[in-house]
Amino acid sequence: MRLAIAGGGLGGLVLARILHRHGIEAVVYEREAGRSARSQGGMLDLHPESGQRALADAGLADRFRSEARPEGEEHRILDPAGRTLVHHRPQPGSFSGRPEIDRATLRDLLLDSLPAGAVRWQHRLVAAAPRPGGGFELRFAGGHRADCDVLVGADGARSVVRSRLTDVTPSAVSTLVELTVGDADRRHPDLAELVGPGNLWCLGERRILAAQRLGDGSIRVGVSLPVDERSAAAYSSKRALLDAFEGWNPRLTALIAAADGPPAPRRIESMPTGARWNHQPGITLVGDAAHLMPPVGEGANQAMLDAADLAAALAGAPTDPDAAIRAYEEAMFTRIHPIAEMSARVHAMMLSPTAADEIVRFFTPRPTERATD
Repeated sequence: MRLAIAGGGLGGLVLARILHRHGIEAVVYEREAGRSARSQGGMLDLHPESGQRALADAGLADRFRSEARPEGEEHRILDPAGRTLVHHRPQPGSFSGRPEIDRATLRDLLLDSLPAGAVRWQHRLVAAAPRPGGGFELRFAGGHRADCDVLVGADGARSVVRSRLTDVTPSAVSTLVELTVGDADRRHPDLAELVGPGNLWCLGERRILAAQRLGDGSIRVGVSLPVDERSAAAYSSKRALLDAFEGWNPRLTALIAAADGPPAPRRIESMPTGARWNHQPGITLVGDAAHLMPPVGEGANQAMLDAADLAAALAGAPTDPDAAIRAYEEAMFTRIHPIAEMSARVHAMMLSPTAADEIVRFFTPRPTERATD
C-alpha cells in the first residue's frame, strides 16, 4: 500500500510517525522548502485526551515532557483598563493539565522521529486525479508527479485534497494581526512581567489584544478583530492597530508599539459546523482540511487526534484500507461536531461587545463545581 500524506503540519507528521511505528510507510509531501522556511507560530497547550494521547501513540510522550513548559499554562485575563479579571496559576512542574509547547519545537520533535526521506520538501500539491485502477496520480507545482494507493489530505485550510471530496469552502470569521517582541526579558522587562510565563488576554468591546511567551524568550502578540470592520490589509501598520485600541491602558498597547517589524494581518476562516463529505475509496482528510475551526485551542489537538485515530484504523485493517477510512470518518464526524460548535460559540463570545463579562463567567467555576473540588 503506497500511502501519500499531503501536508507536513502536525496532523500529517503524527500520522506518518504512528504509521511508521506500525510498519506502514508513508510519504509526506510538504510545500515548504525545509523545516526552517517560515515561522511556525506560537505556543500550543496540548490536551491529555487529544494532543498528548496522539504523542503517546507516537511513542513521543517522554520527549514531549522534556520540551514542554507546564508554567506556560499560566493565564491572565485583563480588561482595557489593565485590571485583572482572571489569573490562573498552574501547579508548579505539573504535567497533569495542558502544558504548553512551542509549535516549532513540537514540529521538530515529530520531524526528527521520522526516517530519512519520509518528508519530501518543496512539493506543493496542485491536483490529485483518480487512476483507472484505483488510487491517485498526484501533480505538484514545478511538474513533479507521483502515484499513491491512499491519499490523506493534511493540507490545511485551503486543502487541495478536500476539493476532491466536497465543494464546501471556508469563510472568514475574524481578522488576526500578529507581531513579535524579541528578547523581551532584556529589552522590554515590563512587558515580560505583564505577559508572565504563559498567556495574556486583554478583552475589550469586539476586540482582543493577546500575547504569549515563547520558549526562546520572545513574546508573540495577536490582535483579533471582527471581520466586518475593515479589510485585513488595513491593519498592516502599527499606527492603524494602535488607533483600533484608542483609550486602552498604554501599558497594554505597548505590546503593539514595542513589536519588531510591521504587523502581519490575515483573515481567520472556518468551515460550517457539521460539514462532512460522502465517503470515497482511498482518500480522506485530517485536521484543518477536514474541519477548520476558529482558533480557540482545539485545532492542533484535534488534528493530532485525527491522525492517531486514522493510523490506528489503518494499522488494524492493513488489507482493507477503505474499511479503515470509512470507520475513521464516521467516528471523526461524531467527535468533531460538538467541538466545532463549542469553538464557534467561544470565538463569537470573545469578539462580542460583552466579551469580558462572558469570559469571566466561562472561566469561573459554578458553586456546585467549587463544592466538589
